[in-house]
Amino acid sequence: MLTEKISLTQLLTLIINFLLGSSIVIGVGLEAKRDAWIVVLIGMVIGLIVMLFYFQINSLLPDKNLFEIFEYCFKRPIAICFSALYVAYFIYVSCRVIRDFGELISSAILPLTPTEIVILTLMLLIGYILYMGIEVLGRTSEIFTPYTFAFMVSLFILLYAGGNIQLFNIEPILASKPSVIAHAVIPSVAVFPYGELVAFTVIFSTITDFKYSKLVCLMGVVIASIILATSVFLIIVTLGENTALRSNFPLLSATRLVSIGEFIERIDAIVVFMMMLGILIKSSVFMYGGLKGLEYMFKVPFRYFSIPVACIISMFSIFISTDFSDHITEGILVSKYLLHLPMEYGIPVFILGILLFKKWKKERSSHKEMNA
Repeated sequence: MLTEKISLTQLLTLIINFLLGSSIVIGVGLEAKRDAWIVVLIGMVIGLIVMLFYFQINSLLPDKNLFEIFEYCFKRPIAICFSALYVAYFIYVSCRVIRDFGELISSAILPLTPTEIVILTLMLLIGYILYMGIEVLGRTSEIFTPYTFAFMVSLFILLYAGGNIQLFNIEPILASKPSVIAHAVIPSVAVFPYGELVAFTVIFSTITDFKYSKLVCLMGVVIASIILATSVFLIIVTLGENTALRSNFPLLSATRLVSIGEFIERIDAIVVFMMMLGILIKSSVFMYGGLKGLEYMFKVPFRYFSIPVACIISMFSIFISTDFSDHITEGILVSKYLLHLPMEYGIPVFILGILLFKKWKKERSSHKEMNA
């Protein structure tokens, strides 16, 4: 099958946009209220540990993706069972991410356009990008990521110039109880967004220069966390904790406060671009993971599945929830313990244990042969 490679720069931008993804749409750590930005900064440490954990799995077999690692650990029939689980999981999360985008556009930007049309349009684009390959996705991310940095800086400047930043909204710092902050970090932030980095165990094997990729991965987590913390900080200091908790899309609500001289206002497009890029990359990475799993299971190039799977994701992203409230409740609160923790941490820990045991056993046998 055709071998594809992505550069370190493309890997960096993919990780940044992946972590921003739907996190920047609905906000992260807001259950800690005015201390939400502190939660994100603490979560950055968790994110670095999680990234090192997933990277360690691939570093033991750098030329294999997650599904090929399953076969290394078990026989193929068992590996196919694990692969089927992760294919379903990756497609499920992709549905959730796309639903975030559909709700955002339909409720805030194009209220007269059916959600189904919005989602189908984006999914056909994602299907085409992945049909062209992971390299095209990497180049797309690499080209548009600088705009995300520029727009975030512009948003901060415009909110400050318009007098919308009220620092008393974050005072007193650490007003929340330590238990509230701890619960917001673990398991909430550990699962969403950092635990979702499990999808990159499918991509690590496509990196051109693997030996330098660990530093790039950690840099990506740090940069994305700083951008995410900045966005949460802007949400709290502009809207206040109560309004931020009531808003479905708090960063978009904060952006709508910009009004300078009754001339510079309604700059929703800036935030929508950032959100759309993040969601496109995040959903694409999860869908790519699902496609590579199908490729492994059926031994057919993943490109043949790209458009059909894109249509399936479009359909199920609509059926998956009755409304936005149900979508948030089930996607973040209910499935956190039933689905995300086992798939993001339970099985990977088990796999890493088997890999380390096999490595130890192999080194022990080779040591015995040398002494014989």
